[in-house]
Amino acid sequence: MGDSLAQGFKNGGIYRTDLSFPALLSRAMGDYSQMDLPSFSAQAGIPINMEVLVRGLEENIGDDINLLNSVQAGHHIYSTLKRIKSYWEGQVISLKNEDQQTPYHNQAIWGFSISDCWLLNEKFCREYIRNNKTQYSVFNVLPDQGMYTTARLVLNPTFDNKFENHTQVDNIRELSDNGGIENLIACLGHNNVVGAVTKLKIEYSTESDINVPFNERRCTVFRPEHFEQELKTLYSKLSEMNIKRVFVPTIPYVTIPPAIRGVNSDLYVPIDGYFDYYARFWIWDEDFDPDKHPHLTRDDAIELDEIVDQYNHTIKKLADEHGFVVVPVARHVQSAARRRHLPETISPFPDGFIKALKNNPKTSFMVNENGEPNITTDYLRINEKTGKVEKGGIFSLDGLHPSTIGYGLIANIYKMSMEKHGVKFEHDIDWDFVIENETLVTDPPKLLHNLRLLLRFLALGRQEKLMMFGKGLLQEMVEVFSSSPKVEEEHQ
Repeated sequence: MGDSLAQGFKNGGIYRTDLSFPALLSRAMGDYSQMDLPSFSAQAGIPINMEVLVRGLEENIGDDINLLNSVQAGHHIYSTLKRIKSYWEGQVISLKNEDQQTPYHNQAIWGFSISDCWLLNEKFCREYIRNNKTQYSVFNVLPDQGMYTTARLVLNPTFDNKFENHTQVDNIRELSDNGGIENLIACLGHNNVVGAVTKLKIEYSTESDINVPFNERRCTVFRPEHFEQELKTLYSKLSEMNIKRVFVPTIPYVTIPPAIRGVNSDLYVPIDGYFDYYARFWIWDEDFDPDKHPHLTRDDAIELDEIVDQYNHTIKKLADEHGFVVVPVARHVQSAARRRHLPETISPFPDGFIKALKNNPKTSFMVNENGEPNITTDYLRINEKTGKVEKGGIFSLDGLHPSTIGYGLIANIYKMSMEKHGVKFEHDIDWDFVIENETLVTDPPKLLHNLRLLLRFLALGRQEKLMMFGKGLLQEMVEVFSSSPKVEEEHQ
């Protein structure tokens, strides 16, 4: 159970759940595990898969965006998004799955904070969607209420009355009551702080934000004491169930993913891991203007890291009280963050992963003569001359969620912790499968060669006449993780 990380969200949407880290763990278990997963592969996923969108755009206009084809590109993007929007809002076919009569084994839903797992059920989501009517306009191109639609399809895929009042916690209880659960991953808590990144604002929780659903919260960051209050409730609920082992992750620093671009006033890389400002990833360093663009400051970044440290202290303390296993995800993610300049004694890259990179002819160039992989937490960059990856690889195109490789690395972290506590695996993580399905690395779209131009095009705002939709796509994409009020628009 969990949020976007456990569901396999990447590139701006949930698409292939079979590439989520729980699915990769199940694959490594072999005959020990048969995992029942929801599918979101129709229409490039929900709310949008940027990789699919960019590849379709490339087929339509070629490998370059320019003044002559920009209107054609805008038309293509708008028509594609309109089709996706209509599908996931049920305007084309019914979305229900009559064949899924029992809860899925992966109960993760993107956008969920801790309390959503016992507050939001399918009936609530259905009524919320009904009371917030679908809007069709050039200023609204992603599926309305995409998180609530996703929740309906995960929590009660048949849309029948039997499970309409079931939350994530209820479905986990249903599975535990019918045969028990040997291993449960409870991957929640990231969305209690990530709003500070998606909004570029730190708005602390108040009592009115506690134990209320997503749509009623106004904060971007839960105060540590409020985080602890909700986590206590969750852990208590899980402790009452027939579950042999519960695994809970530590939360990585939200300042590590490239969803926000760190930039110094003098444009130099910092020596202590912190930049003067943190802005949107589509705003280049030399274009950034603190008087013009929304941003976080160096002090904000330090403050957010300290909040996450307190979250992780709480996770470890409460996990110990309940006998849960803590998986050190945060430590491994930090070790992979090259610009942190902090001492780490662990390697984020397992030998099997490096070997698979080296053996794949499409990725062998990413392993240097010292046997070290050229994989970083930077936003993905493609060399314009060679067409090969020169930076990034761990995070996907939305800048916030892992790539397929990133999910493989997370799966490996869990696997090491699980094996230490008696969980059986027949195989290693299938690194050949992971790399083969990491198409952003093995076969990057040519439009990514000029990343700066592509991102600038996708981020154009209402005042720009070349785009065929009003709000920049990237701006709308980051808003899907924010409760109201909406993210302020940027005018570039």
